[in-house]
Amino acid sequence: MRGKPVRALAALTAIVLASAGLAGCGAKQEAGGGGETKKEPYRIGVVVSLTGTYAGLGTPEKQAMEMERDRINAEGGVNGHPIELIFEDDATDPAKAAAAATKLIDQDGVIAIIGATGTAQTMAMRSEIQRAGVPQVSMAGGSVITDQFDPLVFQTPWPNRVVVPFVLKAIAKKGYTKIALISDTGGFGKDGHDIIVKEAPAAGITIVADETFNPGDTDVSSQLTKIRAANPDAVLMWNAGKEAALVAKGMKQLGMKQPLFGGHGNARKEFIEGAGDAAEGFVFAAGKILIPEAYGTGTEAYKVATDFIESFNAKYGKAPDTFAGHAHDALMIVVDALRRVEGEVTPAKLRDAIEQTKGLVGVGGTFTFSSTDHNGLSESDIVLYRVENGAWVLDER
Repeated sequence: MRGKPVRALAALTAIVLASAGLAGCGAKQEAGGGGETKKEPYRIGVVVSLTGTYAGLGTPEKQAMEMERDRINAEGGVNGHPIELIFEDDATDPAKAAAAATKLIDQDGVIAIIGATGTAQTMAMRSEIQRAGVPQVSMAGGSVITDQFDPLVFQTPWPNRVVVPFVLKAIAKKGYTKIALISDTGGFGKDGHDIIVKEAPAAGITIVADETFNPGDTDVSSQLTKIRAANPDAVLMWNAGKEAALVAKGMKQLGMKQPLFGGHGNARKEFIEGAGDAAEGFVFAAGKILIPEAYGTGTEAYKVATDFIESFNAKYGKAPDTFAGHAHDALMIVVDALRRVEGEVTPAKLRDAIEQTKGLVGVGGTFTFSSTDHNGLSESDIVLYRVENGAWVLDER
């Protein structure tokens, strides 16, 4: 009589142990049985600006990551785990970005956060990133993101500290020594403004007018009128929002003949389409994705970029811009690190693996991080462009 309970207890113990083993491996039985298991997805939070002044940046970022997620999962995921991206729209608002980070961490249990689109939004998330110990890969170009060093925070674009001196040297090389500066008061614009003011003397450039506008403004005519009165040799605009078109159109309406320069925040068709013929002659610095030959045909970087461009074009019917490239790189950095984590993936292990990234060829450049550098890009990763006949051309004049 005593044998049956013992056998029943042994069977029950075996079932419990088997179930515990599956749970410990992060796997679950697929519906339909057959003895197959499906590993739990790696959940990655993404904070992008799908509305507000940075919507023109955040939308292609989301598209790029969705496309790459589908490709990775179709190829078997990462070590058998599918990638799950949980998107949140911060509406180009720092407070909403912080709230999104809280939700992704506390409710969704993500192991990493990609984002935000903007510098101010990225910085607003920092306290939540630090609280939870979750690694963050930003797609914004403000230098403050990695200059105010945090072990948890990484960055894919070329920061302002790299792009600004490059643009200033180009302006000086063209013979312009007196410039007017117009920038927005958002995180990226303010970050760039302060670096321009600091670096201009070293480039032999004097700033004769310094005007600002707010993200979301619909009129910059008063600022441009003051700039016109200062009679600069050239105008340098620093922002990343749709207001850039207002500056170009406003200069044309006021009859200003000075050349207009800018940075990587304006490397998108939205500016050309918004400004129309007023965009003609606009010179700016950005990554090589806009004209892939700049990578050097036959190089690994050229292959990575052209594969991405062809896939994006086939899926969305348009070429990707630099912001789509930043998103591609951010996801690839996280995925590459996930593949190198041994054992159970935790945010801490993932952070360490991201910091050990070396020689990862992306769209924006080749990423090599260290314990003191969480950006890893340089002037060699950017080139100078000019808008000509409504399109980008390399500015080699």
